[in-house]
Amino acid sequence: MNGTHTPRGTRVPTSLAALALGVPEGTIRQWARRGRITRYGTRRQALYDLNELAALAAGEGGATAASSRAHGA
Repeated sequence: MNGTHTPRGTRVPTSLAALALGVPEGTIRQWARRGRITRYGTRRQALYDLNELAALAAGEGGATAASSRAHGA
């Protein structure tokens, strides 16, 4: 294994990623399009890495702030 390979974490579909972060599924898709999170999977099924989602949620202004904006708070 070379130094550029990242171990594969647990990947979940859009619906579970949204549930894990408490945001709408559309927010997950927007974040992926904007490069905020990495989209894995196929053309038919997007998957997101739980470790990456946890890091986003733990970061400053992460999912909590985004969730508030998405819900109009």
